[in-house]
Amino acid sequence: MKTIGAAKFKEQCLALLDQLDADGLVITKHGKPIARVVPCDQQDADLIGSLRHKIKIRGDLLTTGVRWDADAQS
Repeated sequence: MKTIGAAKFKEQCLALLDQLDADGLVITKHGKPIARVVPCDQQDADLIGSLRHKIKIRGDLLTTGVRWDADAQS
């Protein structure tokens, strides 16, 4: 597996992704591994987006439905 520093990866990101092989690539920062870039399996690629347009969101997913006053004094 090829190893490359984060700064060099930033400079050459698109070219490195075009050359990515099955072994992948390890990105290091200060000589320590921080990330691994590996190609997706075809099965994974098929799974990504397979539920698009099949899930319907009803209502607000972010609120609890409970009213509260953040500025209230206790």
